[in-house]
Amino acid sequence: MNSRSDVKASDFPQIAKIASALGEVTELLARELALPTDEAPRWNEFEWRIARAVAAMQGVSSLLAVRMRWKEPANWRRFLEAQRSHTLGRHLRIMELLDSIDSKARRSGIALVALKGVALHERGIYKAGERPMADVDLLVRQADLNSMTMLLGECDYDLTFTTWRHRLFESRRHTSYTSDGLGEHIDNPIKIELHTTVRERLPLSETDITSFLSPPDAPAGLNTYSSDVALMMHLLLHATGNMRAHAVRLIQLHDIAQVAARFGPGDWRDLLNARPNDRGLWWALPPLAMTSHYYPSTIPPMILARLETECSWFLKRLSRRQSLTDVSWSNIKVHAFPGIQWSRTPQEAVRFMFSRMWPSRDARTEIQRFAANEPGVSGVPWYGISQPERIVRWLFSRPPRVQTLLSVRAALVQRYDESH
Repeated sequence: MNSRSDVKASDFPQIAKIASALGEVTELLARELALPTDEAPRWNEFEWRIARAVAAMQGVSSLLAVRMRWKEPANWRRFLEAQRSHTLGRHLRIMELLDSIDSKARRSGIALVALKGVALHERGIYKAGERPMADVDLLVRQADLNSMTMLLGECDYDLTFTTWRHRLFESRRHTSYTSDGLGEHIDNPIKIELHTTVRERLPLSETDITSFLSPPDAPAGLNTYSSDVALMMHLLLHATGNMRAHAVRLIQLHDIAQVAARFGPGDWRDLLNARPNDRGLWWALPPLAMTSHYYPSTIPPMILARLETECSWFLKRLSRRQSLTDVSWSNIKVHAFPGIQWSRTPQEAVRFMFSRMWPSRDARTEIQRFAANEPGVSGVPWYGISQPERIVRWLFSRPPRVQTLLSVRAALVQRYDESH
């Protein structure tokens, strides 16, 4: 098998052909996950391989293994079952890690909130092996940050990088990736993202929902969200941030739909009454509208109508037109100013454009670290060119996204009989 880092244009079919297949497969798998049917599509070998890439990028391989009714082709079923097995194995490793963190936090008097995937499993929304968890996300009070850093050190985790959003901890024991870059692998490293706040930049102004998430007077050890409403708010904000960056995943829409199914009128009322940053949930319309599109009847129309009154005209229009393909990793084209529609004022839109053309030192450092540490990326020319050259390509040629191409290439070169 060729190295993932040796990505060349000659390794791929025409980008237009890949883009078309990505769109068709993404939309069909999204419909199948929400409303499974008995008849498999009549795809050719190339399209079935693209389906592997899409399922992995969208984070739904193991869930499709559970929900999909198609029995053929056998290679497709084998891929899904292998992904489910790896997802289950990683889940067990994560639970073991969390048990260790919980016991140490109790002894140290540190209260933590386990976020997103862990909380969804805790609430019984998913069974082990159904939903992947790439990282462990933990929320801790600022006052406990230093103590928590030492605690994670006792678990053989070191602080390796800090961003405006979180602190990244990586294991001293498990440091290398063993998979071919496509989907989950039981032996891949488990990272910990430690948060003292939960916030997103949309696209530059920050929306902070930290105060809504932690249960009041949380005891020492691992805790869950204060309510299903708090969980939903976080899922929506995280999905919004990813939509803005054209990086949302189908599993995120599925999460929202599953939590929405538990909501009653009071829950929706409490959600709408929440006002992070004293601005309400104007940013939540796009992910809720998209969830409603793929999962009919999950989001009450009155909720969408209410949120439309808080949105700008551009964002409202965007919510009615965009598909999952448009705002996910299945969109193969790099956009110069993704998510500029979230700007609240013309001035913010201009500042966002400048931030993309001339990124801050922190932004450049984050890109450099990604290029140096993400498997397969270091050898990609895109990360070695100058910023002015990137700008020219953004504006005039719409270059393909590196992460998407790497996933597609991994699917195209993967042996059909591999079961991992």
